[in-house]
Amino acid sequence: MAQPPIRPRPKNLDLTTIRLPLPGKVSILHRVSGAGLFLFLPLLLWAFQNSLTSPDTFAGFKSLVAHPLAKLVFGGLIWAYLHHFCAGIRFLLLDLHIGIDKEAAVKSSAAVLGVSLVLTVLIVWRVLL
Repeated sequence: MAQPPIRPRPKNLDLTTIRLPLPGKVSILHRVSGAGLFLFLPLLLWAFQNSLTSPDTFAGFKSLVAHPLAKLVFGGLIWAYLHHFCAGIRFLLLDLHIGIDKEAAVKSSAAVLGVSLVLTVLIVWRVLL
């Protein structure tokens, strides 16, 4: 029995033309948020230590966090944590073969983005503003 000829797979190396589906974007954002949290872990530990050491260091930390750039950084870290948490739950459910068909995967990835953004806005509005 003759086998069909093997054709080479097309290669598209231009990253600007690749249209990634929403579940793929959520997956990449999950990795980016995890890496960001890991890289900013020393800053978070330093901030936590300064907030607990003494009333003077807490006052200094409080004045530092009042700066708009610090609010932006901490707001981004809050989003990274919430997105990483929500996407992690989604990936755990996918590992259990829940929601693996295409329609459910798109809905769950949209839910991850929506929930993480809404929770970030609520927390940042309540805590940082």
